[in-house]
Amino acid sequence: MEDRWLSVEEISVYLGVTKDTVYKWLSEKKLPAHKVGRLWKFKKEDVDVWVMNQANSHKKR
Repeated sequence: MEDRWLSVEEISVYLGVTKDTVYKWLSEKKLPAHKVGRLWKFKKEDVDVWVMNQANSHKKR
């Protein structure tokens, strides 16, 4: 059951940020997510790749 979709609250805990930060990243269309009805859902693997890409882009600066 490890391949399940995570909620905003779960992904904020996983990333160690507030839910407000998650919503900010969503509104800026940066964080990979899917909207199911009115809820945002996340694949942990997609978010992991996004985090690594963010880290790599900051190293290039």
